[in-house]
Amino acid sequence: MQVSGTKMKKESYKENKEEEVTAPFPSSSPYNKPQNKDSKRTMGKKIKKGSKKDKEATKAKNDDSMNSKKLEASLSDMSLTAKSDNSKLKLDNRRRCSSTTRSMTSLSHVVNQINEGMIKNVIVMVGAGISTRSGIPDFRSPETGLYANLKRFQLEDPCDVFDFDYFLKNPRPFFELAKELYPSGKYLPNEAHFFIKILHDRGILKRLYTQNIDGLERAADIPEGKLIEAHGTFSSATCIKCKKQCKGKEIKNQIFEGEIPRCHMTDNCRAVIKPDIVFFGKDLPKRFFTFQHDFTKCDLLIVMGTSLQVQPFADLINSVNPRTPRILFNREKVGPFVKCKRKEDFTMTGDISDSTRKFMDMLGWEHQLDSYLQKQQKEKKKARGKEICGSSKGEKKTDR
Repeated sequence: MQVSGTKMKKESYKENKEEEVTAPFPSSSPYNKPQNKDSKRTMGKKIKKGSKKDKEATKAKNDDSMNSKKLEASLSDMSLTAKSDNSKLKLDNRRRCSSTTRSMTSLSHVVNQINEGMIKNVIVMVGAGISTRSGIPDFRSPETGLYANLKRFQLEDPCDVFDFDYFLKNPRPFFELAKELYPSGKYLPNEAHFFIKILHDRGILKRLYTQNIDGLERAADIPEGKLIEAHGTFSSATCIKCKKQCKGKEIKNQIFEGEIPRCHMTDNCRAVIKPDIVFFGKDLPKRFFTFQHDFTKCDLLIVMGTSLQVQPFADLINSVNPRTPRILFNREKVGPFVKCKRKEDFTMTGDISDSTRKFMDMLGWEHQLDSYLQKQQKEKKKARGKEICGSSKGEKKTDR
């Protein structure tokens, strides 16, 4: 499978009208065309030829089959009732993605394959939706989204903040956005990030492909070698004129002070230094094309918190083998998960952190998740204590 294009493309905000499928069966199927009278007569004659004993045997067989199905359904209902709770999460896998016994059992089958060591190369694709629990606004929410917060700059299109031509004319909107997203310890990883870290700890994370530029994957200690930052990173920056690079932390203070960072690496060059975030129309990082090797080995694809609208990232989902199971963790169904044409597709809709915890509970890994979250809280309290201690010392020196 080839990903369409090598450059980041703007999202389309037009609603795609779904075409109705009027022929659920192949054209060669008998369900699509009426049988002629002769064929009906022939079928009738064949039925009449059956002996009385054959009819009785067939009826008994059908009765046994019906009883078996009723028993199975009854046991499944009892099992689900025993495990049910008040959670609003929906676990789906059927073509209409309804919450059913069949879908729960199928997702449980994937869980069993993971625990039995049959799944060894998990690829995870993530978008901005996994970071909302950490307090980072998403891009598109009408009132609270990051794009909405840029209204004061009167952009014709909020996506212009990531347009390089616009950046050359007016870089300030981008750096205002950068202040919100720049990794600084203000935002911390949540359940979704630590779930991916635990996949790595257990030796089954093949690669993490992220659209995010908030750096929370790095903050969760996911190794750089496992990380593909498809839309770039704040960890490095490049002068737009002399093309020399520096570490992101070298321009961090300037960004937070509201200044536009200028080149300090070449004599007489005072051009703007831009963090290595991929803008629309620009080439994706070379490491992105690792997907050509990764996805052929993938035996489970997990998609989390993305609208699957930005290309070519969204096309990656179709790079796995058609028989490879895919699980979507998202607030709502998106992309190919809306129609669920593949029986190997599953969805867990609702709050992503909650559904992640639910899935980890199914795996029996919840204790590891709690361990990471507790450790993070301890480190947070420790850092806050140092800040309070430092500020109090500063006040005492001022009094003197």
